[in-house]
Amino acid sequence: MNSPAIQRVYLFGTCLIDVFHPAAGLASVQLLEREGIEVVFPEEQTCCGQPPYNSGYDEEARAVARQVVRRFSESIPVIVPSGSCAGMLRQHYPSLLADGPLADAARDLAARTYELHEFLHRVLQVRWQDHGDPVKIVMHTSCSARREMGVREDGLALLRQLEGVEVCEPESAETCCGFGGTFAVKMSEISAAMATDKCRAVQATGADQLLSSDCGCLLNIDGMLRKQGAHLPAEHLAEFLWKRTGGDTP
Repeated sequence: MNSPAIQRVYLFGTCLIDVFHPAAGLASVQLLEREGIEVVFPEEQTCCGQPPYNSGYDEEARAVARQVVRRFSESIPVIVPSGSCAGMLRQHYPSLLADGPLADAARDLAARTYELHEFLHRVLQVRWQDHGDPVKIVMHTSCSARREMGVREDGLALLRQLEGVEVCEPESAETCCGFGGTFAVKMSEISAAMATDKCRAVQATGADQLLSSDCGCLLNIDGMLRKQGAHLPAEHLAEFLWKRTGGDTP
């Protein structure tokens, strides 16, 4: 169970979870609540601002950052089920808002922002039992989770607690899947080639299921696999962990 020191957290839901993978957001809440934590979800929250920021529209990204900082103003941890969006809050908000009245608030928000599995593993130090049949999974860790947030090992560490789960990473696991937000739109042919290479490596593992903790990557790889006619179920890591640790047990 959770230490009494942490009783409340925010959940930053992300656009992709809200629109395409709501079950991942629900599983994130359930994993946290099971540890005795109250999860606060500001309904006014929107995008983290990464799409305009990555496209060079700093002022538009700054406007989004301001409203996020104001919506998540209570001094409690902000949990994000995405290394990409967590990286935006932690790494880029302080510089985006450095010259304005919210500079201190942006630095404070950055300091209390955590990727979900980082928080579960490093802060809560959860210990789980496996409740599923033997399965082999292939884990894709996003570029942002791997490089910006430095949380590559956290999701893997949680999975390794589960006796019936065999974990593997594809060849060239550190390479991008080709999503990259607006990159996939601006450089669609290059993005498709990268996704094709990633799918080939994922399938070569012989895994039963694909997992990722970033919905952008998950949508990209799963979409390409489906286009190729492959039958490899894909799921956000939070959903998988919730089920395997007894979340669906009556």
